Amino acid sequence: MTIYVDADACPVKAEAEAVATRHRTPVKFVSNGGLRPSANPLVEMVYVPEGPDLADMWIADRAGPGDVVVTGDIPLAAKCVEAGARVLRHNGEALTRANIGQTLATRDLMADLRAADPFRQGGGKGFGKADRSRFLDALERALRAAAQDLADGAVPRGQDGEQGE
Repeated sequence: MTIYVDADACPVKAEAEAVATRHRTPVKFVSNGGLRPSANPLVEMVYVPEGPDLADMWIADRAGPGDVVVTGDIPLAAKCVEAGARVLRHNGEALTRANIGQTLATRDLMADLRAADPFRQGGGKGFGKADRSRFLDALERALRAAAQDLADGAVPRGQDGEQGE
């Protein structure tokens, strides 16, 4: 069981590390660089070369049943859900087989709307204490559920991205 964090611009790295430590679960912060290493032995900093979606591909190739992925990237979330991993957004929203299709469609619609109106102002709402609290609770629940997945016989993926035996 591993927590994978899409760490570039992730606002909940400290929270993910704290929960991972409490559960004695390894966590991998994956980024293009620029993150300060952690002294925590459960934390691994994974630096991938700069390039479009290389961090996402690294995570998608490894995450599977029994793992939890933290990301705001919807296409990455879809790949990880398909691979059997539990996926959380930074605000604690769980992305599952039941809602990932609608989430992808909404993302695409919003991208089209932004492209159609280049003068559109504003963006999403700010990230606050309530979002952090929801994330902490959701990560606790996701780790318990991922452990149950493994106890129920889910086959974790190997380091090479292949299904284990």
